[in-house]
Amino acid sequence: MKTAEFDYQLPPELIAQTPVEPRDASRLLVVHRADGSLEHRHFRDLGEYLNPGDLLVLNESRVIPARLQARKVPTGGRVEILLLTRHDPRTWEALVGGRRARTGTRLRIEASPAAGSREPLEAEVVGETPSGGRLIRFSAAVDDLLDALGEVPLPPYIHNPLADRERYQTIYARVRGSVAAPTAGLHFTPRLMEALQAQGVRFALVTLHIGLETFRPVQEERVEEHVIHREWCRLDEAAAEAINETRAAGRRIVAVGTTSVRVLETAAAQAEAQGACQPVVPFEGWTGLFIYPGYRFRAVDAMVTNFHLPRSTLLMLVSAFAGRELILRAYEEAVRRRYRFYSLGDAMLIL
Repeated sequence: MKTAEFDYQLPPELIAQTPVEPRDASRLLVVHRADGSLEHRHFRDLGEYLNPGDLLVLNESRVIPARLQARKVPTGGRVEILLLTRHDPRTWEALVGGRRARTGTRLRIEASPAAGSREPLEAEVVGETPSGGRLIRFSAAVDDLLDALGEVPLPPYIHNPLADRERYQTIYARVRGSVAAPTAGLHFTPRLMEALQAQGVRFALVTLHIGLETFRPVQEERVEEHVIHREWCRLDEAAAEAINETRAAGRRIVAVGTTSVRVLETAAAQAEAQGACQPVVPFEGWTGLFIYPGYRFRAVDAMVTNFHLPRSTLLMLVSAFAGRELILRAYEEAVRRRYRFYSLGDAMLIL
């Protein structure tokens, strides 16, 4: 399967730079897999496509202020650090912008006014990763310092800073660890969630911490040659029970976002490998599941998702779920109808 088969043309002006208000006023393209039909709605209409007993599975990962400004010691050269993955309280995998930030480079983290008069935080590059990143060891644990020292990173295609950085968090984000938001969930409002609960729709929370690789297009000529990035995820006992009860009752599992899909399908693969009699089992750890056309879905019946970048693993995932031809036709229609694309853009419901 060629990567070029997952390409499409997008006018740059359709890349959303600001979110709509209220959140659920975003548009919703409803894709019916059974007959290939498309409907144009708004996200606040989501409940019209859900039934009592259906289960929405939400990723409660929260974006951390992962972008840090630093200077080299002793030269004073400016460096930007983007934290990616926490190895231990003091050691992180990161991208380091700036010239020659090689192993042994020492850095002093610049404090924002909110940091007050705390002791300077320093760091050292202690290694390099195969993908070109760096391993950085800080002079102290940084988890509790990021709110004062860091900035929430936005995707590279968003050029306007957000007036309120909470707008790049879902309203149910609780577990810190992502460097990008699970954007399908950005459309939910408290009012919409209350209305869905009132009609008998249930919710389950899972966690997957999103890495920067999610924005990178596949470079290999053939899809099968791509090695997908690994991300940490968790599906706990309560979520597994809700999912298994829903499936036993003949109701639908609706994944909110491709990240929730990866968690669900990873847990389903674990169940299958263990010979479990339930659709999913609790799981915590790293997932390297790469979903592209030909994949057999085990745990997902419907999906809420945003519009994804060309040649991305996320576009391949939704194509595996709905069929490449139908997805590309839906994207073509979304472009024609001037939908807003990517992280701050509109949504799609695939039934």
